[in-house]
Amino acid sequence: MTIAATRAQLAADDTLVGRALCAAWTAAVDRWLAGLVDDALAGGDPRGVALAAVGGYGRGELSLQSDIDVVLLHAGRDDVGELADRIWYPVWDARLKLGHAVRTVNEALALAADDLDTATSLLQVRHLAGDPALTAELATKAELRWRKRPRRALAALAARVRERHRRVGEVAFLLEPDLKEGRGGLRDVHALDWAQAARSILWETDEAALRAAYDTLLAVRVELHRQTGRPGDQLLLQEQDGVAGALGYEDADALMRAVAAAARTIAWTSDDAWSRIESSIAGPFARARRSRDLGGGLRLRDGEVAIADAADVAGDPSLALRAAAAAAARGTRLERRSLARLAAEAPPPPEPWDAATREALVELLAAGPPAVPLLEALDQQGVWERYLPEWASVRSRPQRNAVHRFTVDRHLWEAATGAAALAGRVARPDLLLVGALLHDIGKGQPGDHTEAGVEIVARLAPRMGFDERDSEVLVALVRLHLLLPEVATRRDIDDPATIAGVAEAVGSREVLELLAALTEADALATGPAAWTEWRAGLVRALVARVDHVLGGGDPRAVAEPFPTPAQRALLAAGRTSITTEEDRLTVVAPDRPGLFSRVAGVLALHGLDVVQAAAASEGGWAIEEFRVQSSFGPTFSWDRVVADVDRALSGRLAVGARLAERARTYGRRRSVVPVGDPEVLFDLEASDDATVVEVHAADAVGLLYRVTSALADLDLDIVRAKVQTLGPRVVDAFSVRSPRVGKVTDPAVLAEIERALLHALAEV
Repeated sequence: MTIAATRAQLAADDTLVGRALCAAWTAAVDRWLAGLVDDALAGGDPRGVALAAVGGYGRGELSLQSDIDVVLLHAGRDDVGELADRIWYPVWDARLKLGHAVRTVNEALALAADDLDTATSLLQVRHLAGDPALTAELATKAELRWRKRPRRALAALAARVRERHRRVGEVAFLLEPDLKEGRGGLRDVHALDWAQAARSILWETDEAALRAAYDTLLAVRVELHRQTGRPGDQLLLQEQDGVAGALGYEDADALMRAVAAAARTIAWTSDDAWSRIESSIAGPFARARRSRDLGGGLRLRDGEVAIADAADVAGDPSLALRAAAAAAARGTRLERRSLARLAAEAPPPPEPWDAATREALVELLAAGPPAVPLLEALDQQGVWERYLPEWASVRSRPQRNAVHRFTVDRHLWEAATGAAALAGRVARPDLLLVGALLHDIGKGQPGDHTEAGVEIVARLAPRMGFDERDSEVLVALVRLHLLLPEVATRRDIDDPATIAGVAEAVGSREVLELLAALTEADALATGPAAWTEWRAGLVRALVARVDHVLGGGDPRAVAEPFPTPAQRALLAAGRTSITTEEDRLTVVAPDRPGLFSRVAGVLALHGLDVVQAAAASEGGWAIEEFRVQSSFGPTFSWDRVVADVDRALSGRLAVGARLAERARTYGRRRSVVPVGDPEVLFDLEASDDATVVEVHAADAVGLLYRVTSALADLDLDIVRAKVQTLGPRVVDAFSVRSPRVGKVTDPAVLAEIERALLHALAEV
């Protein structure tokens, strides 16, 4: 059987996965290359020449698409060039990727002295064929030289690791991670192994978890190569389902959760090891710091927070949280020996929690972002879930959402620690911090995550020692944590009914105050797209108006009417006008169907995304105001836009045709996550005098134009629009009225609106 046939046979054997497939393919290549060496020697003397595997092949982790990295060692043989040709050409003829070199032992060592990649590859040299003494000599000398200058080797490795992490990003939190080079990827384990070869740096207790995590990622990478039939280490979205099925995961979400968990274990172990390595490189004088008592069973020892030897770990449920809080406050780490004690001895809290434990949790979260690595340390050591067993359902759970940067658990930590910066805005910072920590806890359960979260927190808050009133506030924060951004970005906050509805839902100024801070912390922890200046301004305006109502004010008194008196004057003038101011375009024109869509279409032609719009009409004239942001940068010129709006209003610009041409040129914006089918939703309660129509769809050129044209065809007036893009998905909300009946409530008419909009979206 040829080597190509052997590879095909192994690829078809779905009983072989991960390391087992690597072992089978490595063994097959070993035998084949050994045979090539024997043929090349043709029964001659093998002394003075050897073929050795290096790098990943040397580790025995050859995947089906991996490069075969080898070195042909020789002791000055004159015929080594001819031998090399006899070995390399059959490999090339078999269309296998070959990384090869021909060197003496001294040449290999000399290159390794100046090249980090060569030095590390030789730490994994493995004999394949020929003179084993040559391979053994290289392996021994390479390791000896590596160990002789550990500080230099480790410093170079540390710099390489930092640069790679900065360049590639995190495996645990990327939608399409690089399994090998990313932070928490396979290469991090290789780097730890190389560091270990220079100096013993790993804790014995880390080894099992590290190897299990490594095997998880290795299996995914190997399967990725088998599924795609090509090399590459980035796990693209379209390949995740196939890899998941082949490896026995329920779905892609389950696969990515396993990937995230493994990557986090590797990343944390790597960070811990490199922290100690860099401390050792700095030298004993840099490390030596006086030990001092911090009280409460804690000490500061060599710059790290440590558990005092005499501390009663098993009898103090608050100790782990207090230790982490002390470390976070000082921007340092928890001593590893102390972490090991906590892992072995820390008890779960009592039920309900005592005040000291609850206060320690709040203190830890109040330390802000420096608390995150301490929370990760407690989690990696199995301590965190002793306090919150419910955490298991969200641990490493992927969001698979272009807007979210993190897994659910990490998002909750980021939100809670980010909320610390907002604590001065609220009367009860403890409720803000804990509410932020728990607001998405329901995402680990089936069904609506808010409803699930309410049920969990209703049980959890009393168990944490909060009294009935505080528990009700925490439940309210979870139940309402999406209210403010959804209303602000999708509803007319100038409508008194909207303001009154939010005020009724919130119930008190205390809850509103906490909810406003939680909304901001949640959005900032989600990602840049979730808290833009526009969204922040809308939320703050909504909060101010709701606060007025909760203080006894009239909701009509805080509305900002559209049109304003100045805009009414423009209407009364009865002249077409197109004016601009900063990010706003205002159009006054004779009222007629399709006016809104024409202007929206022109804006789309110029790469301007509408984020908010309003419209009104009086005496046969209409006024429309659009707030926009540019797809191509923060600045743009209005001159050409205004000229094209004028042409469109006068019927001299084929807006629909031009948008179709633009769509063919640019195509649909690439989405890295499934966007789902378009949806049309109706809200008949949000406004007293208009029907709110929500459109959810994949972003595309001309989408707003098509949607608003469809509404115009049904003789519906758009009085207010809120448009937002969330990653690859848009959520557009239109307040519409019928000239004949005003607010539309007839189910038959609503069904026609839905049909028309879905048809328009199908053509985008």
